[in-house]
Amino acid sequence: LTFPLLSVTLLVSFGSSMLYGYNLAVVNSPMVHIKAFYNATWFQRYGHGLAPGPLTLLYSLTVSIFALGGLVGSLLVGVLVDRYGRNGTLSRSTLLVLMAGGFMGFSRELGSPEMVIIGRSIMGLHSGICLSVVPLYLGEVAPKNLRGFLGLMPSIFICLGVFFAQVLGLPELLGKDRFWPLFLSVVVIPASLQLLLLHCFPESPRYLLIERNDICRATKALRRFLGTHNVQDMIEEMKEEQQSLSSVEMVSVGQLLRDRSVRWQTLSVVVVNAGMQLSGIDAIWFYTNTIFENAGIPVSQIPYTTVGTGAIEVVAGLVGCFTIEKLGRRPLIITGFCAMGICSAGITVSLLLQGGVPQPCVPLQTALPWMRYVSVACVAGIIAGFCMGPAGVPFLMIAELFTQSHRPAAYIVGGSLNWLCNFTVGFVFPFLQMSAGAFCYLVFCGICLLVALYVYIVIPETKNKTFMEISRIFA
Repeated sequence: LTFPLLSVTLLVSFGSSMLYGYNLAVVNSPMVHIKAFYNATWFQRYGHGLAPGPLTLLYSLTVSIFALGGLVGSLLVGVLVDRYGRNGTLSRSTLLVLMAGGFMGFSRELGSPEMVIIGRSIMGLHSGICLSVVPLYLGEVAPKNLRGFLGLMPSIFICLGVFFAQVLGLPELLGKDRFWPLFLSVVVIPASLQLLLLHCFPESPRYLLIERNDICRATKALRRFLGTHNVQDMIEEMKEEQQSLSSVEMVSVGQLLRDRSVRWQTLSVVVVNAGMQLSGIDAIWFYTNTIFENAGIPVSQIPYTTVGTGAIEVVAGLVGCFTIEKLGRRPLIITGFCAMGICSAGITVSLLLQGGVPQPCVPLQTALPWMRYVSVACVAGIIAGFCMGPAGVPFLMIAELFTQSHRPAAYIVGGSLNWLCNFTVGFVFPFLQMSAGAFCYLVFCGICLLVALYVYIVIPETKNKTFMEISRIFA
């Protein structure tokens, strides 16, 4: 593991992946303050406040618009990486963060809830691009024996982003009413650092050789990343892949979906990426405080309980990152989904055993008060299971299951499903929780266990195999 390879991994993970995690959790702690701002602005404009239903709807839109922006961003990935390359796309997308930070940072001063919603949507656009381009870039620059390790590094920074949002959201830091615009816009700091430094690193060697036929630049990039002049074996492997694709142009999404030769790879991308979001992890991250409040945790303890779960997810992400090359992809993702499914069922049981199905704004009379701590443990288990495997392995698998001609289209399919399901969960969960109470978590339980079963039956292990070898296994 050379210094340039580690440096570019840390840089793009810090400046892109971490912002995705941060924006997943940043709307959790300031929910009350943002709702109060919406209500006050509505009163100033129209002479009356918002009823609870419309206010919940407006806040749900603020939360879930991030996913709609992500959906649009994921659809643009193919065009952007073909035109600007992997490194160039990441550099240009960073400008979106600066724009979004400006909208959210000045929203209260200008009395505009619309600016919060627009800023969230632009942040989603950035995350939708980067969530696909970062693993694509790292998967192409990493040697096969480090592809799993470097491929899971972004998932650790996603967990760190969530953790930083939870820490900064504490009442002692940026959790106060007057600080929430700063809390939302602090993302401009890591984005600016990435914008300044990313141009110091070369473009993906595979992109340069296979798509641009620039052997000279590809060789220089490989030597820079690997720290050795002996890169002929990797050059020959890329030439073999380029030759096998010489009669095949970069495929579109429609062509990918119609291509029978990669139908099982495509179906695997659909199942795993949809399952990753429908597992309930977004409901946990978006509405952690509400979940803990319904579980009977005292309001004064909720921010610190949330930070505790964030620390657990970082540790779980590190465990996954440092064991993936030893254990492989399949054990991590199967174990992760199974753990999430069991813990989702555990939340339902623990809530019911407290003395009734909890409803928002209704004081909870608990028959078994200690079950609230079981709920916290189950939430931590869901987050830990997700960060150990399902957080990063699906995007790593897209890079490994497809050859260069199909890879951008596969990322568009996986990213689009990821964000569409993210939006669905973020928008629907508050209403699902109000109507189904504790039983809503059983939906997530069933999805997690079904995805784990699919991976066990269909998807092979890809550890230490070249892209061509993996393609032949599926064939």
